[in-house]
Amino acid sequence: MTAPQAAHLSRSLITWYRRHRRALPWRRSRDPYRIWISEVMLQQTTVKAVIPYYRRFLRRFPTLGALARARLETVLAAWSGLGYYRRARHLHAAARRIVEAHAGRFPRRAADILALPGIGRYTAGAILSIAFGQREPVLDGNVERVLSRLVLLRTDPRAAAGRERLWSLARALVGATASPGDLNQSLMELGATLCTPLDPACAVCPLTRRCAARAAGMQESVPAPRRRRPPIMVRSSVALVARHGRYLMRRRQDTGLMDGLWEFPALGANGGDDNIDRPRLRSLGRLATLRHSITYRRIVVEVHRARLLSEPRGAGYRWVTPAAARRLPVSSLVPKVLEALRDDAGRRGRVTAGALRPRRAVQRRAPRRVRV
Repeated sequence: MTAPQAAHLSRSLITWYRRHRRALPWRRSRDPYRIWISEVMLQQTTVKAVIPYYRRFLRRFPTLGALARARLETVLAAWSGLGYYRRARHLHAAARRIVEAHAGRFPRRAADILALPGIGRYTAGAILSIAFGQREPVLDGNVERVLSRLVLLRTDPRAAAGRERLWSLARALVGATASPGDLNQSLMELGATLCTPLDPACAVCPLTRRCAARAAGMQESVPAPRRRRPPIMVRSSVALVARHGRYLMRRRQDTGLMDGLWEFPALGANGGDDNIDRPRLRSLGRLATLRHSITYRRIVVEVHRARLLSEPRGAGYRWVTPAAARRLPVSSLVPKVLEALRDDAGRRGRVTAGALRPRRAVQRRAPRRVRV
């Protein structure tokens, strides 16, 4: 791509973006901290899901210093339900690193940003271009799709050669503009709203006349679809053990999956990480059956009321009220279990109320007087 071509494409993209961009909360600021939080949250998560979490997270941790000072458990609790919890751990570790190594100021050099936990080439480029106006390229899934179609990339864009070609193209586009942040966001926005994987809106795309895939009628087959790992079905059972209005919960050990999150204990031998202090439990009957997903796992979860046959030992167990459970770092399964518990309590309350409701007294009518 020649320099004049790159400049022309960049102008078209930025003009389109400034007219049609969505009003997203992180676009109201050039604060690198806020941009960083949004970019990490948006990894493998939809914009719609991220917005409420982003707002709550910033209310809880309004500055980088506030995030660095917080306990990891508090950060994980604020992240609960968003998934991929390693992102939250990396945010916390990186915030502390910035405070220690950069006096609490977000670094402006690519090498310094890339040295932070959890930050790769794409996230560094997004922060540097949007927050600091530096001509750094970005390449996420949306940008990858836009650029692959633009030049009709026939090779796998995730292979080394194809990926490097796309990085080179992204670098040429961002280098041809005085507004690198807007240019990068225009590519992200185009991929998210018009240049979608299926049924792209080519008729209103600002690049439609220059898109090689569109000209070849291959806009829906480029890039080649990624082969996804087939889902596997998993069955598990969790126990609701009640004591004085509180329920027994356990903290997961470090196994690489939802480390340190709180959950209801498992029934039987399906407890996940091995825990020699796990108490023995007996089911008192199934309360509900729930469906849950973690990456490629499709999980059917039976929720049982249960009683203890042996007391839990160690600091990994805690008796928690339902309200307090919602404030702990938990997976998205725990709110589902609490909702099932609330629904069951509501059903029981209605049945009890119906059974105890006094019957309406039958009033006997006095015999009618008959005139004679």
